[in-house]
Amino acid sequence: MDNTHKKKQILLYCASTLGILGVLIVLVYQLLGGAFSKTQNKPKKFGATYMTMDNLYFEAFNSRLAEVIDANGDILITRDPSQNQEKQNEQILDMIDAGVDLIFVNPADWKKITPALIACNEAHVPLINVDTNVYDKQYVNSIVLSDNYGAGVLIAKDVMAKRKSAKIVIMDHESINSTHLRVQGFLDTIKGSSLDYEIVAFITTTSTLESSMEKMQEVIDQGVAFDVVFGGNDPTALGALAAMQKNHAGKGVLLYGIDGSPAGKAMIKKGYMEGSSAQFPLLMAQQAAKMAYDLLDKKPIDQLVYVPVQLITKENIDKFDFTGWQ
Repeated sequence: MDNTHKKKQILLYCASTLGILGVLIVLVYQLLGGAFSKTQNKPKKFGATYMTMDNLYFEAFNSRLAEVIDANGDILITRDPSQNQEKQNEQILDMIDAGVDLIFVNPADWKKITPALIACNEAHVPLINVDTNVYDKQYVNSIVLSDNYGAGVLIAKDVMAKRKSAKIVIMDHESINSTHLRVQGFLDTIKGSSLDYEIVAFITTTSTLESSMEKMQEVIDQGVAFDVVFGGNDPTALGALAAMQKNHAGKGVLLYGIDGSPAGKAMIKKGYMEGSSAQFPLLMAQQAAKMAYDLLDKKPIDQLVYVPVQLITKENIDKFDFTGWQ
């Protein structure tokens, strides 16, 4: 006789011998049992907000994250603040109100996101910080990053192998820590050389194709001579490329991005870009999802995980998939 049958016999005995009290016992047991079962089967609810979804990198990351979460029968709510930190903070507060179990956060502004992080802590909603740091790291449970500093180092070494002198345009974004680290890795590396390098333009407000195109147009209009361009990500490099092509200013210029995006790889293959330090958003998303489930299951997790990067150039481009991400 199985346990379910035994329980039924006990309940029937209570109902027959205790009369109305027995019936009440049976009803209460069934109600509590049903509520417990529903709680046990209730899907987990996750939130994710990225600085922008107008970037194929974040689309790829979020798609893989959703695949993992869906496969577990759980729910992912994704929001796009379009580079607006106030909007992103509001989105995070809305997710708390919606009863999410955990939030994956990629800040539009690594410092201005702090009030939303504090709100999560007060609401006991854990946080996984992805792709670029928040400034106040004490408020997040774990951080999953590409080796952003290393991405800049790889590009600097490639430039140093190909040019003994260079006039360089740097395209950074001061409120995005990942981009700043990439630039710092590049600058630290070239400063350590004895080669003749000059930074002729340093832009601090580009992370999208459109903004980069506008800023590169300004550089060209000012008559600045350059032969190396460091883009903080692939959209930035592609925006710079669009401006250079429009003005016939790209001949002989070594143009670099960071992402290893399908569009970036296509431009490397065609000879319009010199290289891109490839990130691995699919691997990062899987890592972030695993850490989230481990955290909710009260398993130990690493507080910081770095995912290596790899430089793609015309010399090794054929080893990579052109249609997707690494």
